[in-house]
Amino acid sequence: MQGSIGVDEAGRGPVAGPVAVGAVWVPKGFDFELLPRVDDSKKLTEKMRERAFRAACALVEKGILRYHVALISAEHIDARGITDAVRTGITACFAALDADPATTHVKLDGLLKAPEAFVHQETIIGGDASEPTIALASILAKVTRDRYMVSLHETSPAYGFAAHKGYGTKQHYRAIAEHGMMHEHRRSFLKKFSEGLGTN
Repeated sequence: MQGSIGVDEAGRGPVAGPVAVGAVWVPKGFDFELLPRVDDSKKLTEKMRERAFRAACALVEKGILRYHVALISAEHIDARGITDAVRTGITACFAALDADPATTHVKLDGLLKAPEAFVHQETIIGGDASEPTIALASILAKVTRDRYMVSLHETSPAYGFAAHKGYGTKQHYRAIAEHGMMHEHRRSFLKKFSEGLGTN
C-alpha cells in the first residue's frame, strides 16, 4: 500500500536519558482530522501531546497507522556520539516499519536522512512545524521519551527526572552535584556543562 513516513527525533539536547527517534507511516490520502491537533511537539502542552499520542495508538490498533520509536541510550551517545545515535535510531525505525522503499515517500525533519534504499525522501528544515507527518513523529518520539524519563524518576527520584526530563536545569545540576552521575547521564555532554556543575 502506498503511503508516507514522517521522521523526527526528541531529546537531542538533554544531559541524561536516551535520544528518541520516531517514525510514523500513514497511508496515502490520510486525513489528519482524525487526530487532535498535530503540530511541532514543542508547541503543544503535555496534555495535548498525550491526547494526540493516544489517538494515534487507537488508529494503530485499527491498522490505519504504523509507528516505531527507537530509544538510543546515553551509553551509545557517549561511545559514538549523538549523530550516530540518531542514525542508529532511524535505521531501527525503518526496520520495524518494514515499508516498501519503492512506494513510500519519506519526510524527515532538519538534517535527518532515511536509509538510501528509500529514494523518495525529503529533508525539510522546520518540518515538524510544517508537515503533519513529521509533526506526528515528533509527538510520538517526545511522549515515548517523556514516559521513559518519568519511569526513571520512579526508580531514581533524587534526580527529579519527571520534572526536567533529563535537561540541564539548575535543579538537575544540583542533584548531580549532590548524588553524582548515574548510568543514564551523558558524560560526554556533562563535560560541556562543567561550569554549570560548579556553580549550581
